[in-house]
Amino acid sequence: MGLTPLEGLVMGTRSGDIDPAALVHISRVAGYTIDEIDGLLNTRSGLKGLAGRSDMRDILAGVDAGEEAATLAFNVYVHRLRAYAGAYIAQLGGVDVISFTAGVGENAARVRADAMATLGFLGVEIDPARNEARGHGIRRISAESSSVEVLVVPTDEELEIARQALSLV
Repeated sequence: MGLTPLEGLVMGTRSGDIDPAALVHISRVAGYTIDEIDGLLNTRSGLKGLAGRSDMRDILAGVDAGEEAATLAFNVYVHRLRAYAGAYIAQLGGVDVISFTAGVGENAARVRADAMATLGFLGVEIDPARNEARGHGIRRISAESSSVEVLVVPTDEELEIARQALSLV
């Protein structure tokens, strides 16, 4: 994230990165005010704006059902995920470990597989059985032959918020 949660990946209801000129265009063509554009970008964009629903589980069900809008939303999400991964890996000059976390990262094997599918040139290899397996705790989903370790790392945001709050008391 940058100044706001809008920067970055397409999210459930947030746009993610967007061409700044698009905002001017929306104002001119649709007559939206700044507050209306803010609401659009934060609550009616992202997966919801593309496919009519914000939960990746529903998007994946739509993809499986052959729904064009769900497929578009999924493809946009994976495209942005790959773009960010590539940009960060380039800035770092390589990578030893890639981790997936939070709701989608922990639970959407198809997202993980598709996001990593183009990183074979870096030595990234996903083990399909490991990727599909459910589990608790940190788990490796990369193949033994992968030169980059790919992990699923569970989060507990509520516990972390509680710890941070306790440290202030």
